[in-house]
Amino acid sequence: MPIDVHAHYVPPQLIAAVAARGAKLGVRLVPSPGNAPPALHFDYGFKARPFFPRLVEPVAQRVAWLDEQGIDVQVVGTWADIFGYGLPTDACIAWHQMLNDTLGEWCSENKGRFAWIGSVPLTDAEAAARELDRIVGIGACGIIVSANVENTNLGELPLDPFWRKVESLDLPVLIHPAMFVAAPRAAKFGLAQIVQYTYDTTLAVGSLLMTGVLDRFPRLKLVLSHGGGTFPYLAGRFDVVHERMERPAKGSAAKIPSAYAPQMIYDSILHAPKPLRFLIDAVGLANVVLGTDYSFPPADMEPLALLRAAGLSAAEIRAVADDNPRRVFGRLGR
Repeated sequence: MPIDVHAHYVPPQLIAAVAARGAKLGVRLVPSPGNAPPALHFDYGFKARPFFPRLVEPVAQRVAWLDEQGIDVQVVGTWADIFGYGLPTDACIAWHQMLNDTLGEWCSENKGRFAWIGSVPLTDAEAAARELDRIVGIGACGIIVSANVENTNLGELPLDPFWRKVESLDLPVLIHPAMFVAAPRAAKFGLAQIVQYTYDTTLAVGSLLMTGVLDRFPRLKLVLSHGGGTFPYLAGRFDVVHERMERPAKGSAAKIPSAYAPQMIYDSILHAPKPLRFLIDAVGLANVVLGTDYSFPPADMEPLALLRAAGLSAAEIRAVADDNPRRVFGRLGR
């Protein structure tokens, strides 16, 4: 019974809530030309792209795709680009409550096929920890955070109260790239999707390791998007540079960076058999889970076919697609 642990959805409940109450928080719904989906604009200046059609599609359309691909359950999170971290603190807290309440309501209505992961106001670690407690109570099976917060690497933020709460609740954390600040050199040729997002994840991982987050919280279950960005491929380079840096530049990691690789979880979104096989060899079969990134243009639209193309046995496919997701997302069955 395969489980897709990395997908995205914006429910109609959120669009209705923004239309009714968003302006009080500094979030506005902006129509797009023709029949295209709307966009969200934030009063602090950030303008998200219009919602992708699959991000707001009717549930029947998504279920039809799940059936076609043989996927039993899809774990959905909201779109990281609309986390609104530039909002004033109180508004940011209320915004994430709105994101979570609406996604939780939609998943409750469709709980036979969908589970959800919540988001939190990372600009306030204590508030983020409180929101974690709250969303577990309304059915979240994990959490999604962005690899950067307004262009600051995730590991460089003072988030220990948040990480402590995550660890105590045994919640998996999907680390997802986001582009809150323009990257002009990646504006053409699809380079934002190809390179910038995977680069963002890699920076987040490096910052988390070098600042000792996984040493202080060794039981964290960090789920890295898109096969871990480039971290598995660059692990040797991480080690060499870490070893040769002057002590102040090394950060506070207790081990070399590659030693943390088996401590993290990686989704299967690599789009080609050889890179997926390399990832499994590098980090271990038990640390790879099925993902699609469904809703966005670079999604893996045939995820189980990729596992077969990589030469995985039936038992290995079952591990990646079913056993590992159920172990990592332990609240799925609750």
